[in-house]
Amino acid sequence: MSEGLVAEADGTRSADPGAGGASALERLCDGLLARLAVEEGLSARTIEAYASDLTHLRTHLRERGIDDLGRVGRADLAAFAHFLVERGLAASSRARMLVSVRRLLRHAREEGGLEVDPLDSLRAPKRPQRLPRTLQAEEVSALIEAAASVDGPEAGRDVAMIELLYGAGLRVSELVGLPLSGIDRRSGLLRVIGKGRKERVVPLGDWAGAAVDAYLEHDRPLLAGPRAATSREQAVFLSRRGRPMTRQNFWKRLREHAVRAGLPTDRVSPHVLRHAFATDLLEGGADLRAIQAMLGHADLSTTEIYTHVSRARLRDTVEALHPRGAGRTS
Repeated sequence: MSEGLVAEADGTRSADPGAGGASALERLCDGLLARLAVEEGLSARTIEAYASDLTHLRTHLRERGIDDLGRVGRADLAAFAHFLVERGLAASSRARMLVSVRRLLRHAREEGGLEVDPLDSLRAPKRPQRLPRTLQAEEVSALIEAAASVDGPEAGRDVAMIELLYGAGLRVSELVGLPLSGIDRRSGLLRVIGKGRKERVVPLGDWAGAAVDAYLEHDRPLLAGPRAATSREQAVFLSRRGRPMTRQNFWKRLREHAVRAGLPTDRVSPHVLRHAFATDLLEGGADLRAIQAMLGHADLSTTEIYTHVSRARLRDTVEALHPRGAGRTS
């Protein structure tokens, strides 16, 4: 596993995405590895294989003077495939590496860090689109209630974090990196630094706003302790040690709350809560362009997948409730 991911798992890596001088490509690779490990539950051996493959890719691109996936073109990836052949790798190993590259590109598209996939024109005929997993509103409520039931200031913190994921559609990296200066309660807005260091403004709803207010007033001071005035601790969300929360730490807490709420852990993640935010907005009648702006998607086609989720929910409703639906046999 990459050093960046190991450091983050230990809680020693800063929430600042620019910390340590890591390149944009390296940070993107670390983000994918963390997602595969925590959200998708892949084995340590599989994660190591992905890490090795991505290291080969980074090394090759670095030799071509590229440290940002947004600058990668078809010629660069074709050169990488040729590089693997020249190294004498078996066909199975080359195929696995290219799968890892495709997974990285898909991750970059989903996170809004890549507008055009350089492999788009090289792909085989499209398979049926995989819909993002999501949660029902009552399941989110159960998750929040489970988080609120634990002892200590971590309860208020976790409730506020879940409310922001579901109520504002933040990425987990944006959530843990949110500074105190990014919250404007007077106007009810969040200023978020997203992918590509792009700033966007997101409305802060009543429920999320109330949870954040309660956390900042009652819980954060207890977590910050005497470190409250230091510049590094100007992150909104702090760990028990008074340091900025990491993605790994929050993912772990979220899974614990899912178990407490009786929800399958493979259906609960920061990304799923972000999906639930978008899906529920769309079903409530929100304009797709408005959702795109709030999610920080560079490409509207990335946002359009939520129209498929909404249609799937409508189909399920008809099948379950309509007299002629598949779920009604009598």
